[in-house]
Amino acid sequence: MKRKLRVRQAQTVLPFGVGAVLDVQGESFVAAGIERWPDLKTPVSCERLAVRLGVKGFYAAPHTLNDRYDQPDRPGVPYVRFPGWLFCGSCRGMVRFLRENEKPGEPPVCTSCAAAPRLTPMRFVRICADGHLDDVDWWYWAHSRLAPDVRDSCSESDNAWKARRLSFRVADRATGLEALSVRCGATGAGGKPCGAERDLLDVLGPQGGHCSGRNPWQRWDARSSCGQQVHIVQRTAGNVYYPVVYSALDIPQTDEAPRAEQSVAAAVLAHDYWPLLLDALGSRRADTFRDMIKEDTDASDGLIDQLAAEAIGAPTTTPPPPEPQPGKSGKVDLSRDEWFAFDAARFPEPAKEFTIRRGGLGLDGEKEEPWATLDAHIGKVVLADRLREVRALTGFRRHSPNGTLVPADTSGRLRWLPATEVYGEGIVLTLDEQRLTAWENDPRVQAHVRGVRADLEASFRAEQLAEAVGSELSPRFQLLHTVAHLLIRQLSFDSGYTTASLRERVYGRPEYGQHGLLIYTAAGDAEGTLGGLVRQGEAPHFAETLIRMLEAAAWCSADPLCAEHTGQGFGNLNRAACHACTLLPETSCETGNTLLDRALVVGSARVPGYFTDVLTASREYAAATAQE
Repeated sequence: MKRKLRVRQAQTVLPFGVGAVLDVQGESFVAAGIERWPDLKTPVSCERLAVRLGVKGFYAAPHTLNDRYDQPDRPGVPYVRFPGWLFCGSCRGMVRFLRENEKPGEPPVCTSCAAAPRLTPMRFVRICADGHLDDVDWWYWAHSRLAPDVRDSCSESDNAWKARRLSFRVADRATGLEALSVRCGATGAGGKPCGAERDLLDVLGPQGGHCSGRNPWQRWDARSSCGQQVHIVQRTAGNVYYPVVYSALDIPQTDEAPRAEQSVAAAVLAHDYWPLLLDALGSRRADTFRDMIKEDTDASDGLIDQLAAEAIGAPTTTPPPPEPQPGKSGKVDLSRDEWFAFDAARFPEPAKEFTIRRGGLGLDGEKEEPWATLDAHIGKVVLADRLREVRALTGFRRHSPNGTLVPADTSGRLRWLPATEVYGEGIVLTLDEQRLTAWENDPRVQAHVRGVRADLEASFRAEQLAEAVGSELSPRFQLLHTVAHLLIRQLSFDSGYTTASLRERVYGRPEYGQHGLLIYTAAGDAEGTLGGLVRQGEAPHFAETLIRMLEAAAWCSADPLCAEHTGQGFGNLNRAACHACTLLPETSCETGNTLLDRALVVGSARVPGYFTDVLTASREYAAATAQE
């Protein structure tokens, strides 16, 4: 019986990247490290992401041919059978399936039964906080309640790792894990049957024993000493695999300085001490004037040097980009360049990887409500007809999100990472900067977000979320993040994409002048670029979508509990946000469904919402229309 087991190229990064357990057609495998990838790989270019992760470049898995022109021996990404312990559903016998028993194109079958039924993998595995994964020692489990001398009298005690007389039994008069047990059918002392047996009632959770210090694709001599306690979990449990994935948009380089830097440059040139600095260049007094200008304008030394060189007619030099170092991440903020590209006064020329154009709500000069109020709260709309995103897998963790990071290259010799490139489309929405600044400076808003900031600082995810949040959680980030979730949920009804096919990028860091968000699709399958998302961002569709989004966000089926919650979700990092109103699939959110609060959008009794005025105007318009 021949069978073909395939994984799509995009899935080799997420969700079935290095270290992940893959269940397919009743069989179970684990993805091997990239040191075992074949030489036939597809290069993926993304200089910004390479500098950020400190590598030379990226490679994608080899392309999979279609069924008609398939080549059985074509090399692909290696997946190793795991767990190694299998059992037969007919005779209930357990088998330790070894690699030398593998037959290409053939699933493992029971050799003790005449019908040769397919073997089923055991559902439990062992993990530890250092990222190791191993089979459960089922022989020891069956004998764990016996005295050591009785245990050693079993005839298979010397070859316990591949014991051949174990059986996985199911009791008729019990339920749950108590009905499952492992029994040893080998002989004991004096030729008597061993008969050791133990049920699986207490199998889940921390257990005794030593960790193997390795993952299934590694050689036995590649194991490391591990003193972590082992935990037995189901092989499909969520804590078996926590991938660490970074993504970046392919942004073209432009000669135009970012708008934020243009504002800083204008502030430097208008500063009272700027002429004094130019007169004092080359003396000790120049450092004093420079420090005072930097304190007042937040300008960098590089910008001041460039402006000074232009003022005195000296040649200016552009420093070369930093050379990526292996094993070290560069000081590159991936969201900074992306925001500057969307916020630029002049967009780059359309290209295959990046094509954007200006959009709008179509409400210029509108005086009727709620459209006039909505237009006052929105900054601008940018439509991305074409985007290219590169996603790279750096490694994974097990047992907990703050466990030890296991690199994708477990050999430690390679200077590249696995990645995939996908194309899509998107909508960029920005808020009115002056109105946003006035709203987030409200004492009630500051006090409300201060509580979330305290929970974030106490959470073990603070370091992980700093990549998106910045040095300190700001009210605008939490507002924009919640709006992104609400907008994705609303667009899933209008654009033809599912919520799992839409993704977010929140640009809410005040230090870069960010005040917007990007909703985009970059699915590697047939839902790649259908055009429906950009169409919904055009006038007049987008204004109607925003109004419907606010009306839906004002009420949750879990209210008033959801709206009045002072801390819910993972680590109490959410406020008024639950699955009924705000949360999205994990793959759509860049912070893992945390730092969300509807109250900052539509308002509550304790805090004013940024869009409260729009929602009030919409309700008054609806009430007036109903009375006519």
